Amino acid sequence: MCFSISLVKEREYLEERFGPLESRMEYYDPIYHSSAFSLPSHPVITFEDNAVLRPLRWGLIPRWVKDGEKARDIRFKTLNARAESLPEKPSFSSSFRDRRCIIPVDGFFEWREVGSRKYPYHIRMKDREAFAIAGIWDRWGDPSVGMDTFSLITTSANPLLAMIHNTKLRMPAILLREDERRWLDPGTAADELIKMLEPVDDAGMEAYTVSSLVSSRENDTDVPEVLKEHSYPELSFQNEKLF
Repeated sequence: MCFSISLVKEREYLEERFGPLESRMEYYDPIYHSSAFSLPSHPVITFEDNAVLRPLRWGLIPRWVKDGEKARDIRFKTLNARAESLPEKPSFSSSFRDRRCIIPVDGFFEWREVGSRKYPYHIRMKDREAFAIAGIWDRWGDPSVGMDTFSLITTSANPLLAMIHNTKLRMPAILLREDERRWLDPGTAADELIKMLEPVDDAGMEAYTVSSLVSSRENDTDVPEVLKEHSYPELSFQNEKLF
């Protein structure tokens, strides 16, 4: 599972790395912590956008959903899409075939369970570069003004994430840089797409504990403080980064 991400890179960096931001994102702000459960918007790239970053809402609404109440309900069930069931699951199969996207981030959050408590971690690349998570998207409602929404794809955990996300053993499906355009390409075969969703090597990744602020449901957690390292005295590995 993956329900919390960050993207704090400057606009200039994002446009050099991924492509221009759409005009409506003129006032793009860094994203220190974005929780899927608030159904936020996030910069996403689809094939039809020709490498333009535009805001899509997290929580995919399949186009066959009939009314607004059902649309809201289903979004909380489609925040993530399991790589293993993409081709068959009704909510995802059509988007997997025809409407794939990439979700730029520079880190994500997961929780490690130790005893009766869960400890939050921020996971990122050692080189601090942004990277792309594989996603799928759909347009619900009128084709010209409909709501565009996405689901973040997850896969089985690599060794680093298996230590952190030690109950669910899942992680986001991170695309290799050379696979990003192939993932978007409508001509890429399904078996090639599935292979791209295998767990990425953790040799280039690192993780560190952050404060419980990131877990708060009462306060705004999209603040710089959520990314600061935080030590927990009861953890023997408190002062060590993983990997």
